[in-house]
Amino acid sequence: MAGKTTLNAKNLESLGAQKLAELLIEISTGSAAAKRRLRLELAGSRGSSEVAHEVRKRLASVARSTTFINWRRVKAVRADLETQRRTIVDVVAADDPGEAYELIWQLLATATSIMGRTSETGATLIEIFHQANEDAASIARMAAIDPARLAETVFKAIQTNEVGQYDPLIDAMAPVLGADGLRRLNDMLVMWRDEVDDGSAIVGDEIATRRIKPPSRETGAADRIRGEVARVALRKIADARGDVDAYIDHLEDKARSSRAGASAIARRLLRAGRAEDALAALDAAGGGPASEQVMLDWQLVRLDVLEALGRIDEAQADRWTWFEQTLQEVHLRAFLRHLRDFDDVEAEDRAFRVAYGFRDVHRALGFFIAWPAPAAASRLILERFSELDGEDYELLSRVAEALSARHPLAATVVLRAMINFTLDKARSSRYRHAARQLAECAALQRQLGEPQEIPPHDAYLAHLRTRHTKKHGFWRHVSS
Repeated sequence: MAGKTTLNAKNLESLGAQKLAELLIEISTGSAAAKRRLRLELAGSRGSSEVAHEVRKRLASVARSTTFINWRRVKAVRADLETQRRTIVDVVAADDPGEAYELIWQLLATATSIMGRTSETGATLIEIFHQANEDAASIARMAAIDPARLAETVFKAIQTNEVGQYDPLIDAMAPVLGADGLRRLNDMLVMWRDEVDDGSAIVGDEIATRRIKPPSRETGAADRIRGEVARVALRKIADARGDVDAYIDHLEDKARSSRAGASAIARRLLRAGRAEDALAALDAAGGGPASEQVMLDWQLVRLDVLEALGRIDEAQADRWTWFEQTLQEVHLRAFLRHLRDFDDVEAEDRAFRVAYGFRDVHRALGFFIAWPAPAAASRLILERFSELDGEDYELLSRVAEALSARHPLAATVVLRAMINFTLDKARSSRYRHAARQLAECAALQRQLGEPQEIPPHDAYLAHLRTRHTKKHGFWRHVSS
């Protein structure tokens, strides 16, 4: 049972309204965030219109501010934005969705100012604005905003998407825009994309005449950016409308012929029941360089397409070939799932033999740890320990942790590889980690039998003291 001094609502009520008010004044002194919260609560007691007025004032102040938002201020700014967002959604929208609709767009408009005043530590602030996109859609539905008006608002937002605050907007708004709104938005974006600097510009419903500025060096770059912004938005609209051909039309030729673009096209064609077209798109992709993730995505989509076409044997042959080339476990797992009973055991043994002889020992080691096959990883380490690169701290740390309980010898070899690299290359930033790894080696020594294939811990430690006598920073960590 809670005591009388426990901080909970019931015990605080016993202080009485006057005492609580005095405490709140005292606690909020010097805290702008606390004062803003109290003002909102006071405004709420007088109705949602007063709350909306307070939110509007606060958002205007945020937009005008020029103060740089360093890492110390990010948390407070995030809390302030979240308070305004929640107030719009939970308080104002419940009573006056039309007012909330205007306020949520005002909040979204502050993103350009806020993100322009932050360092990379403020990147998490964009999450608030992305959530506000979802809120804007919900409020637009509550307020029964006309689809044509909503389409114009979304169009203007896309034109000013300078910091990515509106990246999720079309996906969020598509159900609210409906077929008519999406069609209107699509038409406006096409006109904007194709606009030539001939004196015409889209302004709301009309085509208006504007004064032409002299051409500048930046014009070409600006047009390219505008074109890409429009194409991205048009592809999202095509997805929302389920129009695969429109999606393809809004891809540039270079993108269509890339593996990433071909994968995106094929995935949509497959969903539309057009597997043959999907395979043609994949096979038309260029064979140029691609990242490992892009290549894997292309392979996985192609396998899905082959399955849809009933070409199971071809899909299996590709899975095995790609596994041999990359040791991607996703290919091996899928290959094994498609085998008859008991054939998978033999196939797994064959796959392990491929991994033991793979050209990149670190890729093979990562495969065995992920599978997981710790005994196989231990064998690989002891057979190819001279190939270990102690600089691969992330992988080798995971390996040592995974093997320390049942394979202490292999774990020790891995830890020593990292220690040797750190000291041989004089990586002082890693001395503290190397000292910890040395302590782990000492603990593992107690699990090792005698004799061993590597020098015992005492001999290894003596070797380090002789070879790296002058690495005082490291030895300070060892002795501490």
